[in-house]
Amino acid sequence: MNGVLIIDKPAGLTSHDVVNRVRRILHERSVGHLGTLDPLATGVLPLVIGTLTRLAQFYTASEKTYEGVIRFGFSTDTYDAEGEPTSPASPVKVSLEGVRALAAPFRGVIQQMPPPFSAKKIHGVPAYKLARKQKEVTLQPVQVEVKEFEILSVDGDRATFRARVASGTYMRSVAHDMGQQLGCGAHLESLRRTAVGEFALADAHTLEALEAAVRNGSTEEIFVHPRKILPELPCVTANEEMAGRIRSGQTVNLPEFTRARQVKVFQGQRELIAIATRVAGTLFHAGIVLAGSQPVPTVK
Repeated sequence: MNGVLIIDKPAGLTSHDVVNRVRRILHERSVGHLGTLDPLATGVLPLVIGTLTRLAQFYTASEKTYEGVIRFGFSTDTYDAEGEPTSPASPVKVSLEGVRALAAPFRGVIQQMPPPFSAKKIHGVPAYKLARKQKEVTLQPVQVEVKEFEILSVDGDRATFRARVASGTYMRSVAHDMGQQLGCGAHLESLRRTAVGEFALADAHTLEALEAAVRNGSTEEIFVHPRKILPELPCVTANEEMAGRIRSGQTVNLPEFTRARQVKVFQGQRELIAIATRVAGTLFHAGIVLAGSQPVPTVK
C-alpha cells in the first residue's frame, strides 16, 4: 500500500501513537509522519505509507499553520498546559491591544530557545528524555521564522492566535517568551495545526473514519490524490515504454520540461511511480522510483 494520508490527530496521543494505530488499521509496517505534533496538540498530521515514505525528504522544511490559545499568569516546565507550574499563578487581565503589541517582536526571523521538553537532541539524546529524568538540559537558541502571528481575541487571561511558521518553530516557546516579557509568566494552553505544506484540515480524517473506510473498502476517498502531492513539481504521465525505462533506471527525454529541476512521473491518473531529476538538457533520471500500488486490506 502506497499513499499519503492526513490524520486529524486527537489530543492525548503522540505522533508515534498515531503511526502505530495506522499501522494496525492498514496492516502496513511502512508508515511515517511528516512533522511531530505534541500530545497536547491536535490537527493535521500527514502520514506517508509504503514506498511513499521516501517522499519524507521533501517535507523537512515545510511551513506549518496553527491556531491556539496562550494563557497568561504562570509558566510551566513544558511551556504548555501539560507541564508543572514553574511560577506562582498570578491574576492577570490582558487587553487585545496590549497582547498585539507584545506579539509584534515575535514576527519575522527571530532567535528562539527550544523548550527543555522537546525533540531537540543533546549529544544525540532528545532533550525531553533528559528532562523527564530531571537531568540538566542545556539548549542553544536557534534561528526560526514566524511568517504570520495574529492575535485574534482576548478573554481575561487568555489570548487566541493564528500563526504561520517555518519548520522548527515552537509555538510553546513563543507563548513562554511572551509571558517572560510581560513579567507574569505564560504557557500554551491549546494548539491545533491547520496545515502542513500543501495539506490542510480539509484533507484530514479521524482515526475512526480511517478504520471505517478500510472496513467498507472505500479508502480511495480517504487518501490524498497523488497529483496533489508536491504541487511545486510538474506532472508527467508516462506511457508503458517510458514507465518501463524509468523503472529500470534509464534516462528519459522530456523536452517540454526544460526549466524543471524535478518532475513527478505518473502511470495513469493515480499511480505515482517516480520523482525524476534533470541530469542534462532535457534528459531526466528517476532518483526515486516508487513501486506500484497494492490493494487495501479489509478489516475483519
